[in-house]
Amino acid sequence: MRVIRPFLYLLIILVGAFLLFLAYASLDDYRPDEVISQQIDSQPDIIQDTLSLKLLIWNIGYAGLDASMDFFYDGGEQMRPSPEGVQRNMEGILSTLVPYQDYDFVLLQEVDKNSRRSYHLDEYQMLQDQFQGYHCSFGLNYEVFFVPIPLKEPMGKVESGLMTISKQTPNMVERHSFPGNYSWPVKLFMLDRCFLVNRYTLASQKELVVINTHNSAYDDGSLRAGQMGYLSDYLLSEYEKGNYVIVGGDWNQTPYGIDPELPLHQFDTENLTYVDKDYPAPGWIWAFDPLLPTNRRVKVPYDPSSTPTTIIDCYLLSPNLQEVEVKTIDLGFEYSDHQPVQLNAKLSLKH
Repeated sequence: MRVIRPFLYLLIILVGAFLLFLAYASLDDYRPDEVISQQIDSQPDIIQDTLSLKLLIWNIGYAGLDASMDFFYDGGEQMRPSPEGVQRNMEGILSTLVPYQDYDFVLLQEVDKNSRRSYHLDEYQMLQDQFQGYHCSFGLNYEVFFVPIPLKEPMGKVESGLMTISKQTPNMVERHSFPGNYSWPVKLFMLDRCFLVNRYTLASQKELVVINTHNSAYDDGSLRAGQMGYLSDYLLSEYEKGNYVIVGGDWNQTPYGIDPELPLHQFDTENLTYVDKDYPAPGWIWAFDPLLPTNRRVKVPYDPSSTPTTIIDCYLLSPNLQEVEVKTIDLGFEYSDHQPVQLNAKLSLKH
């Protein structure tokens, strides 16, 4: 009994520490309101109804998921590269964005502010410094004091979210929480998904509504379905008001109608999820480049000849907008597991 007793004490201490950890995580859990409005410090701009719009979307993967990386959530082993790797990726991301500094909107996902996985590099501030004179807004969707996985090298503290950079000053910015989450205690360490809405006043007194989204991944599909239903109601409500709506970001699902193939890349058919036909209603336009992938599977480092790739980063336009051109920028996944996608669009005066 004397031999067993120390092991029992140790087990009690470990179980107690784990319960205290869960208790603190529950108390510290980020619980945002359904809608959070952000203050606008300057006078909103008036956008002309004849303006052609240029947009860029990119999930920058917290500057940690470059072509040399595998990722534990995808079946790999790693969580982050070296500090030098994150710095190099961030510098590459910034240099890639230089030619798009005259764009009207740049919508980014997985932008870290203060996370262990990116060595506490303030990526938001670095991007804001590069786009001086632009309006920058942020939608927090991942705030956890300590993510305990992977066990070998825990992700630790995470503070990350969506960033919308715009040439024009909006009249309103709102963070909208997507419904649903994982069950307790898993939800304590997962993202609190949201979409970020920027509203701009048009000369016609209607509004241009630009939405930055990052929908769920790594679920059985139920979370994504609930999120898409919630977003659909919001989009149709805005369109019924006569507003112009553009949604861009990482949908973690493939637009309806894409054949499971890409001309020069292996198409990823594992857990392939399509957006419903005619989402959210007939007449809405999905804008994507069918020739190039926007995302790769991060189970192993990137190999152009064998790595599964897919298209999940794209735009959705209300029927009163016209797609002029959409193009994926082929970076060979050098700095992120996603590739940027640019769009030229214009308002349709026929509606």
